[in-house]
Amino acid sequence: MTSQRKPRGPYRKGIERREQILKTALDVFAQHGDRGSSLQEIADRVGLSQAGVLHYFGSREELLLAVLERRDRLDSEVANEVQNPGDAVAQTVRHNTEQPGLVKLFVALSAAATDPAHHAHGFFADRYRNLADVIARGLEEGQWDGRVRADEQAEHMARLLLAVSDGLQIQWLLDPSLDMAAMVETFNRMCLAWAGPEEQEPEPTR
Repeated sequence: MTSQRKPRGPYRKGIERREQILKTALDVFAQHGDRGSSLQEIADRVGLSQAGVLHYFGSREELLLAVLERRDRLDSEVANEVQNPGDAVAQTVRHNTEQPGLVKLFVALSAAATDPAHHAHGFFADRYRNLADVIARGLEEGQWDGRVRADEQAEHMARLLLAVSDGLQIQWLLDPSLDMAAMVETFNRMCLAWAGPEEQEPEPTR
C-alpha cells in the first residue's frame, strides 16, 4: 500500500502561501466587509505587494469567492455540532453575528450574483441548491419520525428556511439589535409537527 505524498518544494510553499493569504483575507473581510477592506491591507499583513497577492488568486473577485467558500466551510463545521437542520442554520446565524464584515460581503456579492453574467453566479446558484437539498433531506427524516410537520413539502420548508436566514441578515445589518438566531428558531418551531391538546403546555394565567 502506497501512501499519498505531500506536496514538496516550491509547490508546497505556494499552497502554504495561498493559505496564509486566505486566512488573512478572511480576518480582514470579517472586520470590515468588502467596501471597507483594501487589497493593500491584506498585502501588508502577509508581506507582499497587491500584485503578489493576486498572483495566488488571479483577481480580487476570485479572492472574494475564496473567502466566501472558506466562510461556508467554517460555518459547516459549526453546524455539524448539531444534527437537526433547522438548529444547524440557527447555530450558523448565531456564529455569523460575530463577523459582520463577512455578512456584508455575502449580502453584497449574493445580490450582485443574481446577474447570470456575474463571476459569482454559479457559486451562489450551486450553494443554494446544495444547501436546500441537505436541509430538505433532514426535514424529510423528521417527517418520517413524526418530529416535523408532514402537511408541507420538505423542499418548500428548506427554501423558506434559507430565505428567512438570509433575509434576516439584511435586517440585522440595518439594525444590529435584531436577534436573528431567535427568529430562525421561531421559524423552526413553525415547522414542527402539531402537538395535540394533551401535549401542549398550559396557557399562562393572567
